[in-house]
This record gives sequence, structure tokens and C-alpha cells, in this order.
Amino acid sequence: MILDLLGNKILVTALISWGVAQALKFTIYFLINGKIDLSRLLGDGGMPSGHSATVTSLAIMTGQIYGVGSGAFALALILAVIVMHDAMGVRLETGKQAQMINRLVNIFEDINHIEITNDMLKEFIGHTPLQVVCGSIVGIITSLIMIAIYF
Repeated sequence: MILDLLGNKILVTALISWGVAQALKFTIYFLINGKIDLSRLLGDGGMPSGHSATVTSLAIMTGQIYGVGSGAFALALILAVIVMHDAMGVRLETGKQAQMINRLVNIFEDINHIEITNDMLKEFIGHTPLQVVCGSIVGIITSLIMIAIYF
């Protein structure tokens, strides 16, 4: 069973794309902020989009293996479009709302000298269009490399 999973070219490529995007996200965050944040290795949000890298490579490899006229490719492509659109829409707005709520809680706590909560809302949730495009580019490049290796 494990060997079957490891032999699944679509799955392996998608996971590698995700891993590359997350490693880049961690590195870019470190270079910009000058601090190590291990949550960037597994976390959502940030540059580039790991979700976009994953679903882009998923669609490309599905098209490569089953053909772009297949139902499998149609499913993978629609999934990719939905995931990337959602990352730039609802999830991005949710992150902005979390930032605002966290600021309001901090202001309220400072003014009233009380602590409302120890838990701040997660602010890295969605992606800007540039982060989604860059994630897709990671997925494309990873897929092209894997196609060269596999085929």
C-alpha cells in the first residue's frame, strides 16, 4: 500500500510542490522578517501559496497522465480554480478581519488594563493574487521537473 502511494506520480508531485512552496514560504519569511517562524513550514497564508502549488501540479500531472480531455483532468482543473479563487477571496478577507479583531482586542485590553484572551486569531489564512500566482508557478516548475524525471 505504501509503495502504491509512493508510486502515484500525481500524488508525489503534488506533495513535492507543496513541500517546495512551504520551504520557500519559510525562507522568504525569514529573509523579510529576520526571524525563524517554524509555523511558516506548515502554516497557511504567505508567499508563495502552498495550496496553489499543490493544486496546480495536481492538475498538470493529471492532464499529463490521463489527458486534458479526461474527466479526471476536468475535476483537477476545477478543483484548482476553486482553491485558488477561495484563497484570494474568502480566506484573504478572513485574515484581514482577524488582524482587525486582534488590534481591537489589544486596544481594549490596553485601555481597560485587563486581559480578554490569551489566544489571538490566526492572521495568515489567505493569499494575495501575487502569492497565488507564485504558488502556481512553483507547481508548474515542479510538475515540469517531475515530468522530465518520470517520462
